[in-house]
Amino acid sequence: MMRIGIDFGGTKIEAAALDDDGAFVSRIREPNPGNYDGALALVADLIARVEAEAGAARSVGVAIPGSPSPRSGLIRNANSTYLNGRRFGEDLEAALGRPARLANDANCLALSEAVDGAGAGAANVFGVIIGTGCGGGLVIDGKLIEGAHGVAAEIGHISLPWPSSEEAPGPACWCGLNGCLETWVSGTGFQRDHQAKTGRAWKAQAVVEAARDGDADATTALDHYIDRLGRALAMVVNLADPEILVLGGGMSNVGELYDRLPEIVARYAFSDHWDGKILAARWGDSSGVRGAARLWPD
Repeated sequence: MMRIGIDFGGTKIEAAALDDDGAFVSRIREPNPGNYDGALALVADLIARVEAEAGAARSVGVAIPGSPSPRSGLIRNANSTYLNGRRFGEDLEAALGRPARLANDANCLALSEAVDGAGAGAANVFGVIIGTGCGGGLVIDGKLIEGAHGVAAEIGHISLPWPSSEEAPGPACWCGLNGCLETWVSGTGFQRDHQAKTGRAWKAQAVVEAARDGDADATTALDHYIDRLGRALAMVVNLADPEILVLGGGMSNVGELYDRLPEIVARYAFSDHWDGKILAARWGDSSGVRGAARLWPD
């Protein structure tokens, strides 16, 4: 029987069915309606449509922004704010008439990549999303580590480590704190920093391309971005010491990261040497839906 995964994104919701070998049997994407009732109905509809194509599924998993509280079951920390304070898991189960498992989208990326992605075969894999936001997920010996309160590996809302005087206290974050990694190493954080220095409201890819063409301001912005991301990953090394760091999200497509980050991580890691690997997610933007499908054990 199939496994079904749902990737609940801010602009789209994707449903996919995987067979026992991890191959896609069915995939459907639709725009996210942007409101709670509409999104809940769409998820249930997508699951029905995928099962109509692929056959009955033995499990349903959902990758969401934020996470369900282990204490209350309420969603918290979601940048799709209409989810916060809602019993999305319970409401979805009621709509489906069967159990569903929910996990943070970065956790799902990490699980997907640890099972059969860039981290396959490694005992300790840390996944990092660097896109619109920034999140992390940790998998050890094939098991997703969510922590006592369901917030393990949430690096997006840890302060930028080893900040310079001009980086502290840092920009205000939507979570209520200042200087969170999300405000620095997400794609939107990269754009914000470049615009603050230049006044140019460019998308992240435009800044990267300008840096490649020799634009001085864009080059400086990219240099600062890579240094900050390297410091963030060194902090992860000092906490969890993963064999493989997997990058997902839009900024993970910037090839310069993989050439330059290892030296920066090694400089800040609390070790006499560091020879871990930093790799792009094998499954790209499919990692979330694939990881969601794997939230249930075999």
